[in-house]
Amino acid sequence: MSVSDYRTEFSGRTALVTGGASGIGRAVANRLAAGGASVVIADFNEDGAAGAAEEITAGGARATAVRLDVTDPASVEAAVTFATSTYGALHLAVNNAGISGEPAPVGEHPLEEWRRVVDTNLTGVFLCLRAELPEIVSAGGGAVVNMASILGTNGFPGAAGYVAAKHGVVGLTKTAALEYAERGVRVNAVGPGFIDTPLLHRSETIDFEQLVSLHPAGRLGRSEEVAELTAFLLSDRASFVHGSYHLVDGAYAAR
Repeated sequence: MSVSDYRTEFSGRTALVTGGASGIGRAVANRLAAGGASVVIADFNEDGAAGAAEEITAGGARATAVRLDVTDPASVEAAVTFATSTYGALHLAVNNAGISGEPAPVGEHPLEEWRRVVDTNLTGVFLCLRAELPEIVSAGGGAVVNMASILGTNGFPGAAGYVAAKHGVVGLTKTAALEYAERGVRVNAVGPGFIDTPLLHRSETIDFEQLVSLHPAGRLGRSEEVAELTAFLLSDRASFVHGSYHLVDGAYAAR
């Protein structure tokens, strides 16, 4: 693809990116804006979302920010309505918002922690899809990427809620893809390996050297690498890609 194509592949389209204030979400928002999309950055962190939007507009692209709590159906509906009222329609969505949770074995896992992680990482994706899909259909079609994880296919000790939720995101993605393929909406999932993001650095229990050793590529991933795959799946170049789950993991899951 030429540089000119790169800059126009999403022209005339509006994209909603949840969890877009930092990390993978911010990289995705930047990538879509660079491709010509009008981007709505939705995040619980209002200041971070505003900063991400300002970064994009300073470069001459179109972006705006909105507060979003993916566990609150009213907040999700309001964010989608904001996107359509601001830019006229919704064509693309990246459901990226998520949390890691506190580690604990299944038999000792606090119930409230389980609910907190599953509500955000799985129910939150469902609520977003529920609000987004009718609008994308109404706009004439488009595409959605749900951010899963390598832990949507692998297990990981101490992360019961996170692993269960990400497996659920993969199944939800496949179901939505079957339901909406004939309505002009492609729904796919991306499964990042461990990516060098602020979310990862906030954990006090992670051994970075051990994490790197789990990736045969010999390093952690970069947010921009996830953003490139996400952009491909949202683009017309992936026009026959429906209901799939793509890993960006430095061969983690191939071990």
